[in-house]
Amino acid sequence: MGRRALPLLATALLLGAAPVGRSDVVLLAISKTEHKLAIVDPRDGRVLARVPVGPDPHEVVAPADGRTAYVSNTGGGQFHEIDVIDLASAAARPPIDTGALTGPHGLALVDGKLWFTAQGAKAIARYDPATGRIDRVVGTGQDQTHMLAVTADQKRVFASNVQSGTISILDEELLPPIVTPIGYVLPTAKPYLDWRQTVVPFAKGNEGIALSPDGAELWAATPFGGAIAVLDTRTRRIAARIPAAVVGANRMAFTPDGRRLLVSSLKTGELTIVDAKRRAVIGRVALGHGAAGTVISADGTRAYVSCTPDAYVAVVDLRLAKVIAHIDIGGRPDGVALATAVGSADGH
Repeated sequence: MGRRALPLLATALLLGAAPVGRSDVVLLAISKTEHKLAIVDPRDGRVLARVPVGPDPHEVVAPADGRTAYVSNTGGGQFHEIDVIDLASAAARPPIDTGALTGPHGLALVDGKLWFTAQGAKAIARYDPATGRIDRVVGTGQDQTHMLAVTADQKRVFASNVQSGTISILDEELLPPIVTPIGYVLPTAKPYLDWRQTVVPFAKGNEGIALSPDGAELWAATPFGGAIAVLDTRTRRIAARIPAAVVGANRMAFTPDGRRLLVSSLKTGELTIVDAKRRAVIGRVALGHGAAGTVISADGTRAYVSCTPDAYVAVVDLRLAKVIAHIDIGGRPDGVALATAVGSADGH
């Protein structure tokens, strides 16, 4: 039996559920070849719907209520579109035009606000769906600002800068009134909010980053040599470098308990499992010819990893460190996410 040819019933049995009904959670996966977002029942691998998205989809994210998904279209830093998908009806809404903030790529949803990187503009920005406006723009001045992580209070943002080989730490701070060069303070001057950037050198090519659940550490990886850096978020310095040999490192994700870190490799097709406390590799799982987007179930037992050259999403049982199923979602899968289901795609 071929790796991509698992019968639906066999896949359902491997996933521990019969192929009927609908899960409380749906898997979202992008096909870059078909320009579609697949909405999948993770229990049996059924594709419930395929929704058209823009010309160069990369990442997908969805809020906890599962009503809306957002898909970034990067276009080598030239495009300016973020797709908006109504998950209840499996229909596309009018996209977000990011304007001069070109090359949207990395996405993060925090308290209903959509943060994104703008590679072409060397910036990060925040979109408020409630007002339909971009209400934050912060420049990094770094080349190919790619992925990002945002703290729960939205006062600190981390971003990887691929070509510059750096990590940006952006802190929102209340600054004192501006003083003129001759020491004069305008009578109407008041303290104001601004962003301060700390640029941490790491290694050229670094893409994937992951913020630990407690916010104490940011982990980053470089595809060249496969080293992993552990950045202390309090000191803003790299506290450790782990020779993990994750050549082709692409995406990173912490298990919800923060005990393990998963790193996908586009070059080797492996998923590397790291013990976060010991800072040591404890396993590698062969997924296919290349592994990219990674998301972990809320209970920490399953990982869903896009295998871009293989046209499937691999389902990994993290208790067994073993692939238990493959989900065919279309050519060149990339970004993946999990969302709470809010009604079936067929309206039932």
